[in-house]
Amino acid sequence: MINRSSRRQFVSFSALALALLMCAIPSRLAAAPKPLRILLITGGCCHDYARQKDILKKGLEERANVVVDQIHTDDKSTHPPLAILAHPDYANGYDLVIHDECGADISDPSTVEGVLKPHRDGIPGVNLHCAMHCYRIGNPNSPVTLGTPHGYWFEYLGLQSSGHGPQEPISIAFTDKGHPITQGLSDWTTIREEHYNNIHIFDTAHPIAHGKQTIKNESSSKTNDYVVAWVNEYGPKKTRVFSTTIGHNNTTVEDPHYLDLVTHGVLWATGHLNSDGTPAAGYGPAK
Repeated sequence: MINRSSRRQFVSFSALALALLMCAIPSRLAAAPKPLRILLITGGCCHDYARQKDILKKGLEERANVVVDQIHTDDKSTHPPLAILAHPDYANGYDLVIHDECGADISDPSTVEGVLKPHRDGIPGVNLHCAMHCYRIGNPNSPVTLGTPHGYWFEYLGLQSSGHGPQEPISIAFTDKGHPITQGLSDWTTIREEHYNNIHIFDTAHPIAHGKQTIKNESSSKTNDYVVAWVNEYGPKKTRVFSTTIGHNNTTVEDPHYLDLVTHGVLWATGHLNSDGTPAAGYGPAK
C-alpha cells in the first residue's frame, strides 16, 4: 500500500517528467533544419520543359531536404517571357536558383544584369544544359573580354560555350575525384545527347567532369572532348556556382546518375555537402 507521502512524491515526479518531456519536444522540433528553398526556372526553346521541370523537382526533393518552387513558361521561343525578367529581386527568400531556361535571344544588357543581380549579391546558382546558351550579348563564338556586356553571363557561368553538334552518346568521366560533388558518383555514358563545346574556361572555374562524344560519318570519325561539369566562384562575394551542359532529353534528366549529380551540385553550392559527398546533417533524403 502506497502512503500519502510516497503518493505525493510520485505525483510530483510524474509532473516534473511530463514538464521536461513537453519542453524537450519543441526543442527537438526547433533543432530540425528547415528545407532549403530552391527556385527552378524553366521555359524557352528546344526542350520539353513542361515535363523536365517536374522530373527535376521530384528527383531533387527525393534526394535532399529541399523544397523546389517553379517559375515556368510554355513559350518555346528563344526570347521567352520569363517572369524573372525586369525583376532583379526575383530570388529574394531563396537559398539557391536553378537556371534551366533557354533564351539565347534575351540580350538586353540591363535585363541580363537583372538576372545576375541575386548571384552577384551572394545567392548561389546551378545551371543546366541550355542555360549555358542563354542571355547572349554579342557573338557567342568570340572570346569574352572580362568586364564587358558580352561577358556578363559567361563570367557568371565560368565557361563560355557557343553550340553543339549532333546527338550521340556522351561518355562522362569525373576528372576531379576528390571534389565533394564527385564523391560517391560513378562515370556513365548517356543516351544520344547534345555535347556543348568549350570556347573559353575562366580562371575562376574548376572542371570536375569531361565528356567524350564520337561523331561518325561515311568517311571519317571525330571525337570531341569537352568539360561537361564544373564549379565557379562568381563576383565580389565569390558566389558558388555549379553547372553542367548535360540534360537535353527527358531520359537523361530522369537518369539517377544525372539527378545525383545535380543534387550534389545544389548541396555544394549552398554549403550543405560534406567533403565525402554526403549531405550535411539534416539535408539528406527524408527517412
